[in-house]
Amino acid sequence: MGTDSTLAGKEVPIIGTDVFRWIELSVPSSSSNIPTAVDGTNATTIAPPTVDDRASCFVLEDPSAYLIWRIHKLQPHVLELLELNASKELPKAGLRFIFPYPLCPFAFVCKNEISRNSRFPYLLYVLTVTGVAYLLKIRNVSAYASSALFPAEDLFELNVCDYVSNHVPITAVTATAGCVVIGRSDGSVCCFRLGVIDTSAPGFVHELRDEAGVSRLWGLMSRGKMVGAVQDMEISELHGKRFVFVLHSDGTLRIWDLSSHSRVFNHTVTGATFRRLWVGQFDPDSSTIPLSILYKHGLDEELEMISLHSILYNFGERNVFSMDPSVQNITLEEGQCLDVKITLDKIWILKDDELVSHMLTTNVEEVEAFSYALQEEVVADQLFQSSEHQADEILQIACSIFSSSKEDVVPFISSIFLRKLLLPGVHHNAALHATLAEYSRHLPESDLQALTADGLKQEVLSLIEHEVGSEKLSILHSWKCFLTRYFHNWCKNNAIYGLLVDSSTDAVGLIRKSSVSIFRSLEDIERIVEGSSDEVGELTGLVDLLDDDLECEILVELLRCVMSFSQQLGKTASSIFYESVLTAPVISSEDIVHCIVKILETGSCISGPNEKELIDHKSLRKLSAEMFLSLQSLYRKASAWSRILNVIQGFLKFLVPQKIIQNFDTEVSSNISSSIIVHTTYQISKVMFESAWDFLLFLSYLVDIGGQVHLSHDDITKIQLEIVPMLQEIIFEWLIINFFAITPSAPATTEDFNSKLSSLHIDCNTGKQLWNEKLGRCDFTLAFILLLNVRSSSTDHGHLLKRFPNMQSFINRMRDFISWIIWGQSGGSSNFLSRSIDLAFILFKHGQYEAAEQLLMMAEAHLLKEKTSQSIQESDGGWCIRQHLLGCCLLAQVQCGLHTTQKDNKVFDAIRCFFRSSSGNGASEALQSLSEDVGIPYLGFSGCASTAAWKLQYYQWAMQLFERYSISEGACQFALAALEQVDEAMKDENNPVNGSITTTRGRLWANVFIFALDLGRYYDAYCAIVSNPDEESKYICLRRFIIVLYEQGAIKILCSNKLPLIGLVEKVEQELAWKAERSDISAKPNLYKLLYAFQMHQHNWRRAANYMYMYSTRLRTEAASKDYQGSSLMLQERLNALSAAINSLHLVHPAYAWIDPPANGSSLLGEHYPSKKAKRIPEDHSDNDAEPERWQSCIDVEKLENEFVLTSAEYKLSLVNVKWTFSGKDGALSDLAELLVNNNLYDMAFTILLRFFKGSALKRELERVLSAISLRCCLDKVESTWVEEHGQLVTSSKLEMVVHGSPVTHHTTPQTDGSSCWATLKIYLEKYKEFHGRLPVIVAETLLRADPQIELPLWLVQLFKEGQKERMSGMSGRESNPASLFQLYVSYGRYTEATNLLLECIQSFASVRPADIIRRKRSFAAWFPYTTIERLLYQLEELTRKGHMVEQCDKLKRMLLSSLQNHLKTLKVDSEDAISVSS
Repeated sequence: MGTDSTLAGKEVPIIGTDVFRWIELSVPSSSSNIPTAVDGTNATTIAPPTVDDRASCFVLEDPSAYLIWRIHKLQPHVLELLELNASKELPKAGLRFIFPYPLCPFAFVCKNEISRNSRFPYLLYVLTVTGVAYLLKIRNVSAYASSALFPAEDLFELNVCDYVSNHVPITAVTATAGCVVIGRSDGSVCCFRLGVIDTSAPGFVHELRDEAGVSRLWGLMSRGKMVGAVQDMEISELHGKRFVFVLHSDGTLRIWDLSSHSRVFNHTVTGATFRRLWVGQFDPDSSTIPLSILYKHGLDEELEMISLHSILYNFGERNVFSMDPSVQNITLEEGQCLDVKITLDKIWILKDDELVSHMLTTNVEEVEAFSYALQEEVVADQLFQSSEHQADEILQIACSIFSSSKEDVVPFISSIFLRKLLLPGVHHNAALHATLAEYSRHLPESDLQALTADGLKQEVLSLIEHEVGSEKLSILHSWKCFLTRYFHNWCKNNAIYGLLVDSSTDAVGLIRKSSVSIFRSLEDIERIVEGSSDEVGELTGLVDLLDDDLECEILVELLRCVMSFSQQLGKTASSIFYESVLTAPVISSEDIVHCIVKILETGSCISGPNEKELIDHKSLRKLSAEMFLSLQSLYRKASAWSRILNVIQGFLKFLVPQKIIQNFDTEVSSNISSSIIVHTTYQISKVMFESAWDFLLFLSYLVDIGGQVHLSHDDITKIQLEIVPMLQEIIFEWLIINFFAITPSAPATTEDFNSKLSSLHIDCNTGKQLWNEKLGRCDFTLAFILLLNVRSSSTDHGHLLKRFPNMQSFINRMRDFISWIIWGQSGGSSNFLSRSIDLAFILFKHGQYEAAEQLLMMAEAHLLKEKTSQSIQESDGGWCIRQHLLGCCLLAQVQCGLHTTQKDNKVFDAIRCFFRSSSGNGASEALQSLSEDVGIPYLGFSGCASTAAWKLQYYQWAMQLFERYSISEGACQFALAALEQVDEAMKDENNPVNGSITTTRGRLWANVFIFALDLGRYYDAYCAIVSNPDEESKYICLRRFIIVLYEQGAIKILCSNKLPLIGLVEKVEQELAWKAERSDISAKPNLYKLLYAFQMHQHNWRRAANYMYMYSTRLRTEAASKDYQGSSLMLQERLNALSAAINSLHLVHPAYAWIDPPANGSSLLGEHYPSKKAKRIPEDHSDNDAEPERWQSCIDVEKLENEFVLTSAEYKLSLVNVKWTFSGKDGALSDLAELLVNNNLYDMAFTILLRFFKGSALKRELERVLSAISLRCCLDKVESTWVEEHGQLVTSSKLEMVVHGSPVTHHTTPQTDGSSCWATLKIYLEKYKEFHGRLPVIVAETLLRADPQIELPLWLVQLFKEGQKERMSGMSGRESNPASLFQLYVSYGRYTEATNLLLECIQSFASVRPADIIRRKRSFAAWFPYTTIERLLYQLEELTRKGHMVEQCDKLKRMLLSSLQNHLKTLKVDSEDAISVSS
């Protein structure tokens, strides 16, 4: 029979079967059954090893499930077990059993019918190459932990070597529930009732042999006809009995009854080498059992064939089996046969490169073969592996299209390749992981599975960019290498293992290395495009659209032309067109069509052709010539282009998505069947889209060459105005369907978990978690979300949903789904533009905001492309709803973590959409009619009669929506827009707005203020305050304005000229003052300083001084309450505040240079201030008062300066870690001065004295201070004449001290050495002796009192002698004169110094120049302390009498008497002369 086959179906991968988590279970083995070698390499191998990958599926009836097992030839000791259920979600995990020794290429899994224990629903039989058979009682997957040991109590282990001879190898094995059957090389067959009875019980093992009697052990040779080795075996159940079919290597076929252990059939086939045996399902109608044998013909060992036999059976008094003489032989010309399954009417043959089916028939000459396309062909086509030039064509076309913007070529090409790579069915986790590993990207496979679609794109794109850079040719080369490697790994990780066949539903599937798939039948369009154009006449739906046979012939010829045309650039161009629609490039889809048609016409696409491009050019030119001849022939056959165009229009109706009225109420759940429906939808939509695209290219090309093929002007007009728009509509609809089928869903956001999921029946935490895990994955596309909202109209729902349905069922369900997408549940949508709104609502409801946006944008772009004179705004408000929904989508995306640029763009676009929505035709009625459960934010208002009232309400709603999403920009714009509508809306008495115009405007202006403030637009915020007509709202906003400025550190703006504070100065000041009183004094910025700057800016000097004084008072009060008295920083801050207050008052006229005291009377000298302000009166200074008796009620500059001085003293003390606070008690200032002196703060001490003491009190305090300094000098008795210019005292006078600025903040450590102390005493004594003339006397007396033997400094003695310029005055003079010093000497026993001083004075008196003698002779001009002199003489005599210093005293006495005698003589002479003169 012929080898040609007809394409009848396609493989549909079950998306997600490549990402299972395998739970590894190590199967233990008892020591008695373990062969000698532990690693299995040297163990005795008595059973056939696994040399090929093997897999099979066991179909469970109740409950419905598919148990799939796999054994990999590279891991022969591992068996994978997977359970699938068509009506349930794809399981997350499977079981991976690890056995101690390699397995035979056999496993049998079935329902547990032995114990019927619900804990162990399944049984698994396997045999190792060492002859150990295992029976595993399988629990549910959830009962096992990863990397665990399989429970020993769930395991039966049997070493068949204990029952058979080791010298006869096992050649075949099969099993059924409760029985394991093995065949050996000597042709013997033995069955073990493993798991049913004990191994030692009678009947556990039976040998199947010809003679009757008790069965023997296998160590004995059977007495019967010798047969060849057992080649293959299979067990089949027939009428409640189990039969084992045995194929021997010599062609003998035997059937054994397992219940009676007797042979019931024997037949021999000769002339070939037999390999495998498959037994089909028995046919009760014909009483036949189909059976197929794989063999190789003796003449050609390379050629495999399958012989299909029929065994007749008759169950009467005894079982009778006979072989039907008719044999159906099937030649397998190419490829290796991997698996065969036989159903009631078909045999399915799986080869390594295709799946073929044949009908079971007795007419062996007319058996037609049907082939089914495998996924390898689809993946190769998608990854541009079918032709080595397809990827180059993409670059060439892209360069031609983007000739004006070359920088867009590289990202556009990468986008195409990325989309192809991540297509459902193309993307495979293991293949991608292996490919990345080849590029040294060792990402763990679990991490790769966890990546979202966007994450995968970034990972692959970064690899490509890192590999070659950004040059477009390098990018293309890199992508070609990457896709080639990926395709190789895809094929490697998706190697074909076996068939999955469900005879009850005629479902057929494929088990691959790491995935599972199902086959479906072809859609009508696929039979035409991918099958044969001769099938056109067999398609009833298409023939009904044509008038006669001629039109059918025209269509056949036309399809051949279009297919020939599309083979050149059609598929490549369709990828570019699809990408241009989704990514919205700089060039329109119409320009792409024009560019591609131009390439096809001219035969070139880029300049500077190389050798390959010259070949392509010749190919295109050849195509043009052939197309011209074909069109001429077509024109001659039809005799007119009008008839051809009518045929084209008829065929295009065939491409329109079918409208199916869905009357059923069966909800579609999320399960494996849903995955198959979605992928089938993608496959069909792709073919439909490409077919329509090919016709669009063909018609565009036809128009361009119309003159050459006799195309009239009317024909061209019909093409452009009727057919092309129809084609564009069809392309758009299938493109949308394709978009849903391949676009990955967006990951779930936090908001999505709070949304309503009732339509998905996800009402528990587990369901939400599962839903969250699916969203964002490449294999979970938008179509899944839409499919869950479909109510199916298929007639094969119900119980068949529990099983995989037949091939045609998927097509029916796919048609339902497509009809629902395009036409809706009841088919009531007039066009897809209106239907797109409903779909966008569904997407939005489930968090697919970007997808909903893309859908609406594509619908909008398609609407704009329609050449019509009508407005794009429908009268029913559909356009407004689209804009409204689009705005909601854009706004929701802002919350999904977009970067700044994208976020800003989305916000601006959303604002534009909402404004457009509010102004469209029928906006009010359409938008108010939207119900709350559509998924988008609900308007929540109705009844707007006028346009202004509607816009006011809508703008307020939009404002609140933007505010909810914390997008102040949009909220501010809509608040301003609402303000424009207030006046007009309030004129309508029936407006739904509550409140007056003032209240409404005030509320809106308050919102504008808040949004502007959030945006940092302080000027706009202030303008909103000024514009607010509601006074209460205005002042609330003003307070908020000041608070925010303060918190944001922008409060200084109030002191600039940027804000016109006309009319609000007092309010601003009140709010600042209120805020200052209630704010932390240490907060930044300081509000008191701000108030000071604010008032200075307003030229209000007194108020500025008042706030700085309040600041100083707050600092002192809080420092006291918080025990901060010793804080030098706070004291310095107080000094700065007082200094600023003083400086401010100096700018005021002296008559008004005062401020009010603080309300709480908390000034430094607050106890002297009455709470009520009194009139300012002139000050009276009393020279006798130490402290003022009464302070005036107001605070003027002098009082501020006084406080400044006291604070300065406190600050100076804090620098030396001395705490002091002015108490206001009597003597406090004296104590302060003493404290300052004790800490060497002399300047500050004298400043206090001169500032606060007058008259006698000042003299008394000066005496105290200098006495204290003198006492400190007594610590060092070295008389020094060292003079140091040290420091400078604060400027002072007898009347006042004027303080400017702050004191020096740095601290100088006082000098404690003697020279410094004496120098300090000298400096201050010389400075302040003018205030009190007796200060030298006080100092000298203090020194002598402290140490009578001290040597007075020379400079101090000189102070007593100062002013005696006229020596004739004797010892008299000012208060500190030589006589005073002489008296001190005498009083403190310093007789020598006293004598010398007296002698010095007398000598000075006597040594007057002759010119001055006349002055000396004046009466009473000279005076000497004679009384003190007498005391001195007396003391000297007393010392002599007592015998103390007799010699020295006598000498002093003599000198003193001699000098006195001379002095008295001189006085006598002067007296006589004076008498003489007077007479």
